[in-house]
Amino acid sequence: MNEDLVKQFFKMVEINSESGEEREFIAYLETLFRNELDAQTETDKFGNLIIRLDGNNTEKTKPILFGVHADTVQPGKNIEPLLENGIIRSKGDTILGADDKAGIVELFEAIKTSKSYPPLEIIVTREEEIGTVGSKSLDAKQLKSKEGYVIDGDVLNVIVLGGPTYIRLTAEITGKAAHAGMEPEKGISSIKAAAYAISMLKEGWIDNESTVNVGVINGGLVTNAVPEKTTVKIECRSLSDKKCREQADLIKEVFSTASRSIGAQVEHKVEVLMEAVKITENSKFVNIAKKAIRNVGLEPITKLICGGTDASHYNAKGIETVVIGTGVQKEHTKEEFITVDDMEKGVEMIRMILKESS
Repeated sequence: MNEDLVKQFFKMVEINSESGEEREFIAYLETLFRNELDAQTETDKFGNLIIRLDGNNTEKTKPILFGVHADTVQPGKNIEPLLENGIIRSKGDTILGADDKAGIVELFEAIKTSKSYPPLEIIVTREEEIGTVGSKSLDAKQLKSKEGYVIDGDVLNVIVLGGPTYIRLTAEITGKAAHAGMEPEKGISSIKAAAYAISMLKEGWIDNESTVNVGVINGGLVTNAVPEKTTVKIECRSLSDKKCREQADLIKEVFSTASRSIGAQVEHKVEVLMEAVKITENSKFVNIAKKAIRNVGLEPITKLICGGTDASHYNAKGIETVVIGTGVQKEHTKEEFITVDDMEKGVEMIRMILKESS
């Protein structure tokens, strides 16, 4: 068992870094990479950490990117990691934080023990878990990489080649207030309009590559008044940019029709959070990842996902990026765990990527 790897992982997860509260952990990483790997570091305006390393035993001059994120979901404070029978879990009152600190420690250990690697640009983002905010805020002009890897998947043998167009819509419905007990006929219920609209929407999987979800409803103030204002937040995603935009237009039309049908009005806000991307499967750097996975005795699988990742934003900024796994299981729950064996495989995979990229 790699005791240094486990010890370093324990140190990382014991530092609180819930989304928005990553400063202490980023400061720790900045010191660690400077002292142990002689890296150059800086933080951008948003607080993302940018780490640069010169190449080692290589003739390559162009850097490759590795992306990880510093934040964890809740409950992620005062984590107490436990190692038993080769499995690392939290004490049980919190998550473990292996998402994404397993990715960070595997990358650190791989670089530390590698005999050769190309110049590296490592991005440690903030607030990934609440909407990939850090990577979206990153100024790509600060980077020279043109391809790279985000180490933030779960299963070790999966390479994520792309993700969806992701649109968030907000429908603000205005009806007419009235006393619910004295003259309800004079009111127009914004909640009723919202209910009509939602009942007409198809949710979940719309087809094999598109989803819709009504996530938030806020309406009314008291029970004895016909509610004048209701806000509904909806999202749609699709691996097809065209389908996602068409679905967003359909959602707007449904809410407009439902509101008009009872005399209410609606205003729409539409945010395109990310755009669909797909990396070519035979790209050289994808084939390197496949070789690294085979090197640890696994068979690589490539896939597209409807979840958002930092890789989506890097791709949008002109850096071809795929997602590789860390070995974490049951992430975002108190049952989250990772095996030491999978962490060691993760290290070996990254070490192979570094070698083959040199």
